[in-house]
Amino acid sequence: MAWWRRGRGRKAAPHDGSDLASARSHLQEFARSRRGVEAYVEPATNVTATTVVLIAHDGEWTRRALPSRPQAFDVARGLDVPVYDVNLTGYPARMRAWTTRQRREGRS
Repeated sequence: MAWWRRGRGRKAAPHDGSDLASARSHLQEFARSRRGVEAYVEPATNVTATTVVLIAHDGEWTRRALPSRPQAFDVARGLDVPVYDVNLTGYPARMRAWTTRQRREGRS
């Protein structure tokens, strides 16, 4: 069946958090270049590793996988931004509003 072959031959970006240096570099650049950045640590799921989501004052966001929950919190704290556990706080409304605006403008 065709659905068994879906995705063959394509190399996807790793979702296991194994590229710690690249993730740290990306998150540092995002935090440095935007105002009012906050970090939200997301738990691992069956599909993805633990992730850190950075959200700027205007709702723009980025997400990167990290190897473990303790490392995710360490990386986020190292950015000198407020750090939250998304299980306790949820996501800020500005993140959803930004994503909605991007979709309306055809950017995602």
